Amino acid sequence: MSTAPRGRGGQGARLAAAGLLTVAALAGAGAARAGATTGPGSAAAPAGCTGTSPLTCHYAVAPGEYDVTVSLGGATAGQTEMWVEARRLMLPATTTAAGAVAAYSFTVDVRQPEGQPTGQGGTGNPGLDIRFTGSAPRVTAVSVKPATRPLVAYLAGDSTVCDQPSAPYTGWGQMITTAVRAGASIANYADSGESSGSFLGNSALFPAMLSKVGANDPVFIQLGHNDKQTTASAYRGNLTAMITRIRAKGGVPVLVTPPVRRLFDGARLTPTALHVNGVGVNLPAEMRAVASAQRVPVIDLTARSKALVESLGPSASAQLFLRSSVDGVTDNTHFSQYGATRIGGLLLQSIREQNLPLAAYLH
Repeated sequence: MSTAPRGRGGQGARLAAAGLLTVAALAGAGAARAGATTGPGSAAAPAGCTGTSPLTCHYAVAPGEYDVTVSLGGATAGQTEMWVEARRLMLPATTTAAGAVAAYSFTVDVRQPEGQPTGQGGTGNPGLDIRFTGSAPRVTAVSVKPATRPLVAYLAGDSTVCDQPSAPYTGWGQMITTAVRAGASIANYADSGESSGSFLGNSALFPAMLSKVGANDPVFIQLGHNDKQTTASAYRGNLTAMITRIRAKGGVPVLVTPPVRRLFDGARLTPTALHVNGVGVNLPAEMRAVASAQRVPVIDLTARSKALVESLGPSASAQLFLRSSVDGVTDNTHFSQYGATRIGGLLLQSIREQNLPLAAYLH
């Protein structure tokens, strides 16, 4: 299967039309202004941006995919992180030496609501929001323009995947964005509390996502955490329905077994941690069976996360999840930012190993 960028037909035409409006809007409120820097003793911030630490920027663009280029650095040394929309990390802490300027480019998915598709946790602001944080943010310029031929990787999942609006909760979908280079974007349609059936049936979730899937776009499906009473036949049927409809659009479905919970019996994880549900269904095994029957790729995130969590043991594995001493809450299902980064890394490793469509766009 090809991973090369390709045209979007109607979407491309819409983006081209939007581009005319975007250029006009950005010229007054969001286009990069050369020579503008942030930090102590610096010139004004780039147009569309306010503050210093953090520096926040807003661009009045329509939903879609956008190429964003930022220049970091300036007269004094800096350390800058870049976040977009609902806490999607695009650039981890990056150091620039005094007098140095470096450019970084990304392709960003813009959606309204900007976080979880059902609006859980808030809907955010229409348009594109960028936040530069770090110990000493230094931003020289920002430019935004419509992306005309991006590969879009869609995420269908639950609260362990979604764009969590508030720290410390973090979905792995918010962290894998740091590994994706310009030319591809992550469109995260994961939503808290969703099972395979509710995700399939909610018009704001699978139907809304499917309407945007284009040829060769990968769709990563991780559902199972909330299928606590789902029968084996219903679970298989829900996954098969998604696969069939994604293929009909020319997309590439990829099944992802759910990451484990941190529930130990001695040094080993319990069946509940491994997603054997309340009616005795081994959900990861059922997902693997569907993948085999439908001949679709499967990423066994259950097995990979089991190996990671058990290797760390009952004590050290707590850092992957939420701890009362650090996060103010104890939660053995949802990830800390560190945990979401590690789990996302396992997914990215499998994408590379299987040479899935997104692999060609990973750093």
